Amino acid sequence: MDIFTYFTVLKLLMIRFKNIIFLTAVLGLLPALTVQAQQDPQFSLNMFNQLAVNPGFAGSQGMLSASVLNRQQWMGFEGNPKTTLASVHMPVKPFGFNSGVGVIFMDDQLGFEKNIAINLNYAYRLELGNGQLGIGLAVGLLNKAIDGKWTIPDSDNHIPASQDPAIPDQAESAMVFDMGMGLFYHTDDFYAGLSSTHLFQPTVDYGMSAKEDVKRHYYASAGYNFNLPNPLFELQPSLFAKYDGASVQIDINTNVIYNKKIWGGVSYRLGDAVILLGGLELSNGLRLGVAYDFTTSALAHYSHGSVEFMLNYSLEIGMDKFNRRYRSVRFL
Repeated sequence: MDIFTYFTVLKLLMIRFKNIIFLTAVLGLLPALTVQAQQDPQFSLNMFNQLAVNPGFAGSQGMLSASVLNRQQWMGFEGNPKTTLASVHMPVKPFGFNSGVGVIFMDDQLGFEKNIAINLNYAYRLELGNGQLGIGLAVGLLNKAIDGKWTIPDSDNHIPASQDPAIPDQAESAMVFDMGMGLFYHTDDFYAGLSSTHLFQPTVDYGMSAKEDVKRHYYASAGYNFNLPNPLFELQPSLFAKYDGASVQIDINTNVIYNKKIWGGVSYRLGDAVILLGGLELSNGLRLGVAYDFTTSALAHYSHGSVEFMLNYSLEIGMDKFNRRYRSVRFL
């Protein structure tokens, strides 16, 4: 297939789907090019989903904590991103060392690409100043699969995908080893984290000359808890930033918590969305959360926004007194 034919097919695909997110998946099939768009899934409840990107968070709550998040992004598009993430983590003391362990499972679908990842997380936790520092490492497997539906013009100048060895015309998948690392520090009123995923930038080889590089991503997060004059209310601003070497995404958030049970707030994702968030904590340790993104970019003309749901359950497991202090809703 010559370069003119390739870009003709690309243009037809973009017109059909009316969504530029598929450009990333299509370019991933071209051996001479490297995908540059952010590959990790996007979330809006980031302040409650730290373990997904930072293994240093494992065990920081001093409780057994299990969460499930589901996100439907840019609703209204055919093949819009759909992500489900399940995680569980807890503090442990192997050989007397304060530590945390966790497991993450992720199913991420967009267009004709499907990604499944599983990571094991370990964090060594040490007391530092008025808080704790977690030094974490994540190891796991990432499986990427593609099942493209190609639209080829019916003419003598266009070659069917089945006749071009550089374009898979059936389902293909490949698995790679993946790693991440992170630091997470928290006190009663403050937290900050730095982390990176896909440390060694593995290359997914689908065979037939089709490859995709998984780019390293960098994350930074921080938040603070302010006690308001009315003791029933707390103000909790936070910041979440993601960088993949090519683009930056920044979420600025403020939540208000009432009686440590009910919370609501607003986030602004620079150049992308305004987000409303809310949730509640039940007396049995169950926590619910929801977020809705009002798209502010050019996609707003085609998308119905994005919605995200969270379910979390935390159980006290009798660790030391220092760990049991961290029960605030901001540390889900």
